[in-house]
Amino acid sequence: MNEPAELLSAAALRAFRLNGQFLEVAEGLARPSGLTAAWWQVLGAVLHEPLPVVGIARAMGMTRQGVQRIADLLVEKGLAEYRPNPAHRRAKLLQPTLAGREAVAAIAPAHRALAQRLAEELGMDAFRDCLAALTRLSTALDRLPPPP
Repeated sequence: MNEPAELLSAAALRAFRLNGQFLEVAEGLARPSGLTAAWWQVLGAVLHEPLPVVGIARAMGMTRQGVQRIADLLVEKGLAEYRPNPAHRRAKLLQPTLAGREAVAAIAPAHRALAQRLAEELGMDAFRDCLAALTRLSTALDRLPPPP
């Protein structure tokens, strides 16, 4: 497998599989706290600072419409709230409520345990190497112009 097209296809297939594995794990981790993986993802994006929906979508690699739907559900469930955005009157900021923060915090022990098991399985150096390779691949894709 030396052709760039073969490497790209293999990398994409592996990334799709990895995405499915991450989603399955995330659903299992989030479920006991009453969240879905998508809800956890959106809440996680705004834990440290409120963001507009478009900012969450950009950071998470999701569509704006998908994030909007999830954000509205989180607000409806009392897990997040919209705040005025001083930089843009119409694009409100999403931030977690206390209940949203507590739901995310409830995931932390199982998340830490899984991370520890994965680190033991891979070894810390290999775990760091995996992250570095994924980061390099993502950065390279970001630098390329979109396909025609």
